[in-house]
Amino acid sequence: MRYTYCPMNKIFTIAIIGRPNVGKSALFNRIARERKSIVEDIEGVTRDALYSEVEVFGKKIRLVDTGGIDSKGNIAFSKEIRVQTLAALDRADAVVFVVDGTIGLTLQDEEIAQILFKKTKPIVLALNKVDDLSKSDMVKSNFYSLGITDMVCVSAVHGNGVADLLEVAMETYFEPFEEEKSSLPKVAIVGRPNVGKSTLMNSIVGEERCVVSDIPGTTRDTIDEVIGGVLFIDTAGLKRKQQEKEVVEKFARIRTEEAIQKSDICVLVIDVQDGITTFEKTILQLVEDEGKGCILFVNKWDLISDYRMEHAIIHLRSAHPVLEHVPVIVGSAKTGRNVAELFSDIFHVYENLQRRIGTGELNTFLEKAIQQNHPSSISGKRLRIYYLTQVSVKPPQFVLFVNDHELMMETYRRYLMNQFRKVYDFMGCPLRFKLKSRKRAKYTFSEKPESKEPEYAR
Repeated sequence: MRYTYCPMNKIFTIAIIGRPNVGKSALFNRIARERKSIVEDIEGVTRDALYSEVEVFGKKIRLVDTGGIDSKGNIAFSKEIRVQTLAALDRADAVVFVVDGTIGLTLQDEEIAQILFKKTKPIVLALNKVDDLSKSDMVKSNFYSLGITDMVCVSAVHGNGVADLLEVAMETYFEPFEEEKSSLPKVAIVGRPNVGKSTLMNSIVGEERCVVSDIPGTTRDTIDEVIGGVLFIDTAGLKRKQQEKEVVEKFARIRTEEAIQKSDICVLVIDVQDGITTFEKTILQLVEDEGKGCILFVNKWDLISDYRMEHAIIHLRSAHPVLEHVPVIVGSAKTGRNVAELFSDIFHVYENLQRRIGTGELNTFLEKAIQQNHPSSISGKRLRIYYLTQVSVKPPQFVLFVNDHELMMETYRRYLMNQFRKVYDFMGCPLRFKLKSRKRAKYTFSEKPESKEPEYAR
């Protein structure tokens, strides 16, 4: 894919180019979701360039259907059509070059490819009329000589492969995922006062970097330290708003919230003797709402005897289902036991936060999930799921295109999320999904339903 610059205030334009009768108009209608362009088996039906603004993957784009470029001049108005097509090509940000996958490469295809290469636009080769996508590799082999790297087999009539084609064509529109990757994962150590956050920080650093005391609230500032390729941020203990009696405590809470917002991952430290309290569930919800990765460190294990760590983890997960996809480490900040395990979990979660899954793979997953369990109908109406795509990372965000988001039952939402977690490793990582209805507004939901715990007072 050759990259081009598209200003953010400009609508991204994709031009559909190709020789006559390869299915350009059928592809245009499929993406535009309307029969705006006339489709016939006769060459030269499309003469004027047709424009349509459509929403793809939550982004508005302009789609251009052009007349077929006829180098032989056998169809009426071939010269005029060529002029209009080249003008549309000049205004495009990316090009979908459509060929007939069933016929193979022609001299006209090669001539059009030479024209496109001179324009230096990003080009995606759409091998149309391939109804059986299992033959994609064989079909693609007939077109390698064109020198176009990005090739996608599609069937405009049946809609197969169209989502994959659009994803490749729109690579230059979405913000590159690589830009969101920073050199260091930023990790905030959070929790209630006096659970051992500063002791954990000192254990990681290997020196008395933070003041440690049995008096709750000793730490009031956020303290940063880079260790082992990770930027650690020690924070003041979070209290309920009504428990904040001093002005300095209010500022400590604000700085802690800011540290969470700036971090990539939060390590929630709890006291093994207290377990997870109601307020710590609220902190977990805060971390989830901010879209941060999460790791649970169960501290002060040196005070426990005659109990196995494995049993403690099993008990925590069974008692608190919210921890099902959160890495749990049981250890002691005071003795340093299992503190080193934090690093492997941090890098694992950080990698998951930046993970991207291709649209083709996502829709293969979706198809299998629907085949195993079809959505139920509501008042005679059934939820129809068209396709799934990922639109951003940190945290991973996905758009699920459906006929009507109100038909998504809670039980089916949970089923899809459980299946997704089984197939893909997003341990410690929150997931965001948007339901996009064809004729309705967007509906956003996270992996878990809204918590019934009292909201954290911000």
